[in-house]
Amino acid sequence: MRRVRLDDANCPVARTLDEIGDWWTLLIVRDAFVGRTRFSEFQKSLGLAKNILAERLKMLVANGILEKRPASDGGARSEYHLTDKGRDLRLILIALRQWGEDHLFEDGEDMTVIRDPASQPIARLRLANAVGEELGPEDIRVVQGHKKRHAKAGRVESTLA
Repeated sequence: MRRVRLDDANCPVARTLDEIGDWWTLLIVRDAFVGRTRFSEFQKSLGLAKNILAERLKMLVANGILEKRPASDGGARSEYHLTDKGRDLRLILIALRQWGEDHLFEDGEDMTVIRDPASQPIARLRLANAVGEELGPEDIRVVQGHKKRHAKAGRVESTLA
């Protein structure tokens, strides 16, 4: 089946999915967040066929999500490190994790958890408007908008209006 390209879609969700690719890609990014950097570490953690892993790592490097560097120990192998763009995927991973915790695990079932450096739980993500008011699903509207740079933070954010 031929994959449809979404890199020119006017929907940020569609473009993001086009960039990320498939679920293996997000699992590689997840592993990079916990400190895995070498091909062998990703392969052992994921059990992914070497040819598929090589293809996904190449795509992540080409898309600027991972950076390929010489091994830090001077060895012949390369390492893969998250770029700023890759680190910005952390909220997506946290949102997926929290959704999975809520909907895919039974009470008392073992699962991995995330903590901050002081071993405190991570706060639940919540959606709020610009003045901090929490928004529910019924409060969200998708309208034609534009991308703008917010000078204060120096970050690009998408706007809905």
